[in-house]
Amino acid sequence: MATPTTARTEFAAALNQICAERGIEPEVVLETIKAAMLAAYRKDFGLEEEIEYEVEIDVITGAARIFKKVDSKKEDITPPGFGRIAAQTAKQVILQRVREAEKDAIITEYTEKVNTMVSGMVLRFDGPNIIVDIGRGQGTMPPQDQVRSERYKLNQRLVVYIADIRDTMKGKTIIVSRTHQGLVEELFRREVPEVSSGAVEIKAVAREAGNRTKIAVKSTQEGVDPVGSCVGQRGVRVQAVINELAGEKIDIIQYSDNPSMFISAGLAPAEGIKVDIDEKKKTAKVTIPDDQLSLAIGRGGQNVRLAAKLTGYKIDIKGESGKKAISVTGEEEYEIDSLSLSKRVRNALVNAEITTVDKLKEKSEDDLKEIKGLGTKAITEIQEKLSE
Repeated sequence: MATPTTARTEFAAALNQICAERGIEPEVVLETIKAAMLAAYRKDFGLEEEIEYEVEIDVITGAARIFKKVDSKKEDITPPGFGRIAAQTAKQVILQRVREAEKDAIITEYTEKVNTMVSGMVLRFDGPNIIVDIGRGQGTMPPQDQVRSERYKLNQRLVVYIADIRDTMKGKTIIVSRTHQGLVEELFRREVPEVSSGAVEIKAVAREAGNRTKIAVKSTQEGVDPVGSCVGQRGVRVQAVINELAGEKIDIIQYSDNPSMFISAGLAPAEGIKVDIDEKKKTAKVTIPDDQLSLAIGRGGQNVRLAAKLTGYKIDIKGESGKKAISVTGEEEYEIDSLSLSKRVRNALVNAEITTVDKLKEKSEDDLKEIKGLGTKAITEIQEKLSE
């Protein structure tokens, strides 16, 4: 059985120890306990309006009493057993404050890690979101930050990019991503010593997560080959990045301050490219041999689309025969985006996995009617855009 001296020692020591370990001021904890006790009293006994109440806690013994002020006098209205209620309330409040303080500490720690890469493990699925264990904290990966071609499973280990600390219904949440282009940059920084040391600089990245990435690199030191450094001997460095990205294709090109040369490099592997630049309008008219046209455009327009994103130029590309092939701004995610369809129609086609103009042209009117979200007006819009 605890003696009064022991009780005094236990309460004061426990309060001070918890506050010191968790970085919480004792006054803050005590005020929170008082508010919680007043709420407990209100629930069981009710409080009279326009009367001031207060709780007093002996910080030595932990004893708690409740008073109401009447005509500048304090009346002790502590009910029997209130000491037990006070102790239980104190325990709950301290635990709550500890949890809040720990969460604040974790958020503060990871705020400093935003725009960096960490290793994690899939912990659970929360509706469309994936919860990832990233060490001291847990990150949330929303659907838009998940790679469509990847299939995630419990306890799967993967690298993720800390993209943001976001306010949500559950408070501040760490947002992690597998689609962010920063993930590619961080992987090259990890795998290529020249990038981490600054001898090679990553100038631009254009990514379609799960499919293909183009990365432009530049040497800051004489005698350093930026492309060769990133590729590595027998491709070992770039292959390590590809493996972390589940087989995503990566094109490494040399950056150039000359827009024509940069665009030509961005349209590789096509050759024989002629570029006419309008720097004010940030547009480029590209003429290419007919037999290289399909290489320059790429499957579903992906190659030219990534080149436009990488260089920041709108690219109008055509064959030497004069037939215009495609016009790309770099804002497109899929080839059908070049048709400027309404968002609702565009999303319905993407959900049906129709992302190229050729694939869309193959669909009859009856085929389009079977696609969820496409009505008569939507089909008319598609037909008009295709005819343009």
